[in-house]
Amino acid sequence: HKGWCDTEVTTNTQTRDQKTEAVEELTAQKEDLTALIAQLTQDIEDLTAAVKELDAAMADATSERTASKEKNLQTIEDAKAAQVAVQQATAILKDFYAKSAEATALAQTSQTPSEDAPETFDKPYKGMLPESGSVLSFMEVILTDFARLESETSTAEAAAQDEFEKFMFESKKDKALKLNEKGHKDAKRSDSEAALASTEEELKLTQAQLDKAIEYYEKLKPTCVDSGITYEERVKRREEEIQSLQEALKILAGTDLS
Repeated sequence: HKGWCDTEVTTNTQTRDQKTEAVEELTAQKEDLTALIAQLTQDIEDLTAAVKELDAAMADATSERTASKEKNLQTIEDAKAAQVAVQQATAILKDFYAKSAEATALAQTSQTPSEDAPETFDKPYKGMLPESGSVLSFMEVILTDFARLESETSTAEAAAQDEFEKFMFESKKDKALKLNEKGHKDAKRSDSEAALASTEEELKLTQAQLDKAIEYYEKLKPTCVDSGITYEERVKRREEEIQSLQEALKILAGTDLS
């Protein structure tokens, strides 16, 4: 009987120790996996929001660039057309003033000085040349202004387009990196969720085994683990009880009477 108790108690103790340690490890794994999944979920949500913001920013930039480009190209086109118009008007004015001056000169040469010009005139009358020169100079200023508008708008358009293309390149690159990172985290979360499910199942099984070991230990205690009394003490008490009974029987039988 003693050998059986020793074997059962030793085996049960080892089982309880092993299962307790396993339950603690599995519980820790479950907590770690749960925390990891929560963190990955938060990271994925943050990346999704960041990608959404990038998409919105690129859409706004594209809309603004389209409107700005359309306005700039229209300005450039108008400036070019205005330059052509000013050049044509200038040519017409130059031709007009040239013919006016020629006609005036011809009219003056057909008359004698005493008929047409004051005595103080030394040269033939040339017409309103000072006035014509002023108008032509003004036309040149207008032409220069339109040419400068075309040049400055073209330069501004090229700079804006270059900045837009750089922004779009960096934004698309950033988006691609975030989507790649999100993909890795999605995969890791899926693996972690599978690992968590497996860990929870194993924990449930191990806890059940530990509960059975504890239950069996409670059954062993009355027989093999009597609190405060060793096996040897129980044997000695039993022998004493038997000896007392034998003595009582001898007395009753009168074997000790003389």
